[in-house]
Amino acid sequence: MRERISAKASCQCGRVEAVIAGKPILHAICYCESCRTAGLAFAQAPNAPSIVARDGGTDFLVYRKDRVGRFTGGDLLREHRLKPDSPTRRIVATCCNTPMFLDFTKGHWLSLYAGRLSGNIRPLDMRVMTADRPEGPPLPDDVSNHATHSPRFLIRLLVAWAAMGFRKPKIVW
Repeated sequence: MRERISAKASCQCGRVEAVIAGKPILHAICYCESCRTAGLAFAQAPNAPSIVARDGGTDFLVYRKDRVGRFTGGDLLREHRLKPDSPTRRIVATCCNTPMFLDFTKGHWLSLYAGRLSGNIRPLDMRVMTADRPEGPPLPDDVSNHATHSPRFLIRLLVAWAAMGFRKPKIVW
């Protein structure tokens, strides 16, 4: 991993930290049922921070896997899967029950929960999976709102993957 640090992701108590190099691929809020289900379950743990907003969205920044590394306190991280065979795992810091990131194990990116990042955070690019959103007031039109994943979202992932030489690194902590 490059040594140019652009951000750090840490748990609430600071015992777990990851160094991030480079800019995120994008910043999105997801309204899918899986993100909401996992987030609401995590919030039941003692002193856990909420990752699901009042409107049902989960705020995250997507980074290339090869840009996230150098974990401190990695032995405190545990994975959570909604189903045993799910390719999506959510990683939680057990020291303070802090959800840290989502890893699509078959992919080349990580979705870091926005509340875990320090420093300036890239402005929101879009909202996705709004068709799964619970009933509520209309979403603002400050960014594009997509019923599913937008073509722009998928193109950004593809461009990032090409820049990585179509590799899919494993995340090890």
